[in-house]
Order: sequence, then structure tokens, then C-alpha cells
Amino acid sequence: MKIYIASLFAGVLAGAVYGLINVRSPAPPVIALIGLLGMLLGEQGVAISKRILQGKSLASAWFAEECVPKITGVSAETPSPSVPTDAAVVAMPSQETASSLETK
Repeated sequence: MKIYIASLFAGVLAGAVYGLINVRSPAPPVIALIGLLGMLLGEQGVAISKRILQGKSLASAWFAEECVPKITGVSAETPSPSVPTDAAVVAMPSQETASSLETK
């Protein structure tokens, strides 16, 4: 229930800001998207601030793994160990191998 009240409060606050800058609600798409980007950046700003207050370092690897996927919506890439990179070479024999098989 607490999260719903916090969400309602954030919505009221956003509505008040829209009113102060004379933007009608619902906002035009570009303004709304920029507002959503601001929300995502602000959310990650809180995560960064908490990490600084805990005395932990802000390594670029941590930022790339934790913050970037949440801002961009693109998950961090992990290599797929199931398929070797030279699988096509293994699957298709060379001409020399094929001709030597025919002669036997």
C-alpha cells in the first residue's frame, strides 16, 4: 500500500510541475518522453548517491552493468557459451577434405 501512496504523491508532484510550466496534461509526446527520461535519470541518481554515501567506488563497469540497462532498456550483453565461434568451419569440410573422402 505504501508504494501506491508514494506513486500517487509523485503523480501529484509531476502534475503540479506541469501546471507551473503551463504544459497541458497529457503532455505532448516529446515533452512526456523527456519527462520519462528525467525520471529514469533521477532514479539512477539516487542509486549513485546511495553508493557514494556507502563509501563504495563508482566503477564504470558497475555503472554499465547497473545503470545503463535501466536507463536504455537494453540489457547488458553476456556471451553465449553454447555455440563456438568457429562452428561454421567445423560443420562444412574444406574441398581438400571432401575430395580425399571421395578417393577412399
